[in-house]
Amino acid sequence: MLTDDVQIVSVDDHLIEHGTVWSDRLPAKLVERGPRNIRNDEGHDVWHYDGQTSVNIGLNAVAGKDYKDFGIDPVSYDDMLPGCYDITARVRDMDTDGIHAQLCFPSFPGFAGSTFFAAADKGLAALCVSAWNDFVLDEWCAGAPDRQIPLALVPYWDVDATVAEIERVAARGSKAISFTEAPHNQGLPSMHTDHWDRVFAAAQAADMPLCLHFGSGGAPSVAPGGPFTAAISLYGLNSVQTTVELLNSRIFERFPRLRVAMSEGGIGWMPWVLERCDYVWERHRWYTGMESARRPSEIFSEHIFGCFIYDDAGLANLDRIGIDNVMFEGDYPHSDSNWPNARKLLSESLATVPDDHARKIAETNARRVFNFPRS
Repeated sequence: MLTDDVQIVSVDDHLIEHGTVWSDRLPAKLVERGPRNIRNDEGHDVWHYDGQTSVNIGLNAVAGKDYKDFGIDPVSYDDMLPGCYDITARVRDMDTDGIHAQLCFPSFPGFAGSTFFAAADKGLAALCVSAWNDFVLDEWCAGAPDRQIPLALVPYWDVDATVAEIERVAARGSKAISFTEAPHNQGLPSMHTDHWDRVFAAAQAADMPLCLHFGSGGAPSVAPGGPFTAAISLYGLNSVQTTVELLNSRIFERFPRLRVAMSEGGIGWMPWVLERCDYVWERHRWYTGMESARRPSEIFSEHIFGCFIYDDAGLANLDRIGIDNVMFEGDYPHSDSNWPNARKLLSESLATVPDDHARKIAETNARRVFNFPRS
């Protein structure tokens, strides 16, 4: 069970960037070309960047709303809780939710910076990545340093620039890197090539895990005419595929201290994936070039970590996953969030889990993986 002294750490939450994140940080001559937020005639706060306009999607800021009021229509900052974009209000919402610390992914940039990857001017895009990182380090996390785990974006379309940014933010205190889960889906070399080795080496040297948030490599395929509920339900399969790819790679032989967090992917599928990958490895490794590869489940136990919001299937099979590989996520302020009842529902989920295991899931695994000790 979850005892009162456990400080819950959530490893997947989100922030909505306030309107001047980039205009406050980009060189003056680039402010007009960088992301700018302007309220339009319909009362929506609209982002202008790289000749495109985009909005804050309602479904990404629904904490505290009734399910019947969920929707994907554009919303202004007035339509969401201030905790979505203001760190002081966020800490109050965390206290209400029973969450002590959290790691936040971006909104406008995309989970791993896909908005900037798609931009035409990659030089400006790289500056926008660095500006977001500076916002996180100097404003968001600096406003509550014992409550917020700094996550950094990287300009992943450029390996040299990515390595330089990892080294820069590591020196400034970042604890994790948000990276695309499927670069091959974006026309980049896959993780089965050596293209990313310098990135992996930099992450390993900095002792920062790669966070692969589902959806960062593209949306799941849904049959024509299918409702959005199908797509939302399938997003976790992105994490399944990426995990299988990693378990059938040689990445961790080259980088034995590299850690990967599968963000927002759930854990209920993990026992089957580990069983299936081991079964296939036993039968097929001899002719596929994997004869000297390690057993997939052994790779998983040392290098890959999952998280859940509410996942009875996974909690019923913790022995098959590994108690040291499971963490909690709150997903505030997105539609899977249980705010303001996260601690209450997590306590119910862990009611029959031994106290020491519950503590690992709710707090200490996250503090270990992200090098974020109690202050």
